[in-house]
Amino acid sequence: MTHLVGGIENVQGRGGARVTSSLRVILLGLFIASGSLAAQPQQLATAIGARRIELMPDSEGTVAEVMVSPGLSTMLLFDSPLSREGLELEGRGRFALVDVGHSTIRVVPSAQFGVGESFQMSVVFQDGASPVRARFLLRVHPAKADVVVEVFRGKRTIETYQQEAREARAEAMRCQEENVRLRAERVMPGGLAGLVSTDAMDDAGVLGRVLTKSVSKAAGNVLLLEYVKAYRAARRAVLDVRLFAPDGVKPWLAKGAAVRDRTGEDVKVLHIWQSASILAGESGRVVVEFEVSQEMASGPFSLKLWEADGPRTVALGNIALP
Repeated sequence: MTHLVGGIENVQGRGGARVTSSLRVILLGLFIASGSLAAQPQQLATAIGARRIELMPDSEGTVAEVMVSPGLSTMLLFDSPLSREGLELEGRGRFALVDVGHSTIRVVPSAQFGVGESFQMSVVFQDGASPVRARFLLRVHPAKADVVVEVFRGKRTIETYQQEAREARAEAMRCQEENVRLRAERVMPGGLAGLVSTDAMDDAGVLGRVLTKSVSKAAGNVLLLEYVKAYRAARRAVLDVRLFAPDGVKPWLAKGAAVRDRTGEDVKVLHIWQSASILAGESGRVVVEFEVSQEMASGPFSLKLWEADGPRTVALGNIALP
């Protein structure tokens, strides 16, 4: 690994080979040009803690929406026993897992699901009290899911309200910190001076590495990987991914990204940039910037990119930052 001025480490078998000056310019551009690049706002947001749904006695006709994603687990926790035979799930055979417990339901959609698809699910409670049934709409997202959904049919305890209040305060604090960061980026100098001023870079500078041969690629990727490069400063990292669209592939433009650390937790994505749609027979770059901590800096991380209104995704794993 080397500093910015020293180039980029290549792990494709060339050992300590240095990159050309043009690649060093690219590296500078990734961290400097947040104002000049047409950076797309991050499309994703992860809920803090469990989602909570309250069922009123007269709410049997109400449908609560729950976000699910292929390969990700969603657990619904109920405060009343369920009738296992009363579960109705549209398209049940397409799920990789459907597990019904005494007061829990866990679902894992399979890769057969398309982005934006939705499926009705209803459950029946054992005791016959009102509401007898609860209805849900499971909506498929390419990379995000409600991990835990707590469903309250009776009166909630004071502890659950206190927990919800704590999480709301924590979320408000995060929003305040994000606003402070955004304001600081507007008034701070650009370029390397801006990285130093915001403590995004320390005396180690910016490190870079080519990861093309070491990353794993999902079998269902719509585009082919040409290269992936990783850059890391003190508190930020960038993935520079070049993709190729085979003949017959419709234009593809990344609109969202999810980056997960080695524990499977989402990390904060700051920017997604792609200059134009990738057309069939052509290549294009997608640049993703995200926050890193010293504890998780080494990775490995995973990356998933998706388009705005379609099911086509690109997923990479085993991403080790320099």
